[in-house]
Amino acid sequence: QVQLVESGGGLVQAGGSLRLSCEASGRTFPHATGWFRQAPGKEREFVAALTWSGRYTDYADSVKGRFTISGDNAKNTVYLRMNSLKPEDTAVYYCAARRPTEQSIGLTQNQYAYWGQGTQVTVSS
Repeated sequence: QVQLVESGGGLVQAGGSLRLSCEASGRTFPHATGWFRQAPGKEREFVAALTWSGRYTDYADSVKGRFTISGDNAKNTVYLRMNSLKPEDTAVYYCAARRPTEQSIGLTQNQYAYWGQGTQVTVSS
């Protein structure tokens, strides 16, 4: 089993930056990892993902050029750097990991087996 714990959320003004962290514990071999978010009244949506090697990444169009996903396998941690934040980025952000045998990027929720509890990001205008 893998446990994921997100941190780094908070309140920030529009144009500001935050860095979210997702630390894995348990059976922590490298996993393809993704970030999703869910705003009030909306469905959870894909934000960013990277392969288990960290070599390949993908982003939702709405965050391209502003967000960067990266990983540190030595620390069992994946990061989401968020710059130029907008009020529409306000949401609960979830980290998710695929099974170890599934090493490619996952773009949909059902491709992920492990989920964190989420961290709130609020961007004020």
